[in-house]
Amino acid sequence: MTIQTPGNEVRELRFDEFSSSQSLVKATEQAHKRNYKDFLIVDVDAHHYESESYGEVFKYIENPVIRRQALESAGRGGRSSMLGGSVGYQDIGGRITRHWLRKHEKVEDKTNHRDITTTLRWMDAMGVDYACLFPTPMLFLGTHPQVEIEVAMARAYNAWLCERILAHEPRIISMLYLPFNDPDATYKMVKDFGDKKGVVGFMVTAPRYKPVHDNAYMKTYRLLEEMGKPLSFHAAYNWNDQSLSLTNRFIAVHALGFMWFNMVHMTNWVVNGIPERFPKLKTLWIESGLTWAYSLMQRLDHSYKMRTSDCPSLKRKPSEYMREMFYSSQPMEMPDDPSILEATFKMIKADTQLMWSSDYPHWDFDLPGVIYDQPFLTEQAKRNILGGNAARFFGLDTKPVKNIPPVG
Repeated sequence: MTIQTPGNEVRELRFDEFSSSQSLVKATEQAHKRNYKDFLIVDVDAHHYESESYGEVFKYIENPVIRRQALESAGRGGRSSMLGGSVGYQDIGGRITRHWLRKHEKVEDKTNHRDITTTLRWMDAMGVDYACLFPTPMLFLGTHPQVEIEVAMARAYNAWLCERILAHEPRIISMLYLPFNDPDATYKMVKDFGDKKGVVGFMVTAPRYKPVHDNAYMKTYRLLEEMGKPLSFHAAYNWNDQSLSLTNRFIAVHALGFMWFNMVHMTNWVVNGIPERFPKLKTLWIESGLTWAYSLMQRLDHSYKMRTSDCPSLKRKPSEYMREMFYSSQPMEMPDDPSILEATFKMIKADTQLMWSSDYPHWDFDLPGVIYDQPFLTEQAKRNILGGNAARFFGLDTKPVKNIPPVG
């Protein structure tokens, strides 16, 4: 079948021949060459497209009126869609062939959900033992104008994910979506789903306008700390944000947006003393790269030295609290001068606090090689970042369980 690509390049591509295993054959070659089979690799940020299963997910919506509206809107889209969407077009840039042909991949085995089969395929192709799976369109749900829609959708998605995916495949784990715009619903989500199989923590989508230090969330943080479940903030963008709306190219809103919201939440988290109040609550900051943390540490420390009275609950410099938090690697900035990256790793104590993530199947995903190939890392540091730190963070078995396919 001849397809016109967005870049006006005509290529001969067959929907019925696409395979994630073939698409990632070079990654598999790397996995064999670097002996990934010998040690644990955990992907702390991978994705599926829950929108492809909306017909299933919407049936889990508890409110019958919202459920009916969702099921009817599923076939309409556009302005009739109940969930709405965010302006952006990252799916028509970068590695677009894989991005939009992936949904046509053949899955002969019908015993498991399609998402399980396709996820395990790319995991094995890369040499991954465990993957923490997140939604994609729902990353923007925090900006929905109707709070009740976010709550209904979050509960439906989490119930579907736990029942259809996590309950059937131990190598797939998740930090469940929290409807953060409703503090009471957020607390109830942790109580109701915290002990489900495969639930290793909970996630707040960063594009939203609720302050993380609001007292309404303190009972949720305490509950998470008591349950031993970590909390993550997953970055994304919002082109409608008042400041980001000044940009006129998607590359600009993408570069800034994925840092901006996490920087705001991190600043509020630290200067309001949340780490002092909940010292055993582990936090993970996802998909903002690394340089934002490096620069924010310096900026906050500089201001703190002159205005300690603004942060009466802090007993240490902001950077010291930030170095005890955890960070995902993707999209890892790769400066021309490797000493800059080495300094960044040192600033965030990467040996113990950084965890590799692929962000697969998105256009800017990273392979484990971005960590393994860094010459300034020791062999132990590589293994920590690629899997050991995540095993400690999530409480996972450190024995490799991957099944890397042969090549050639």
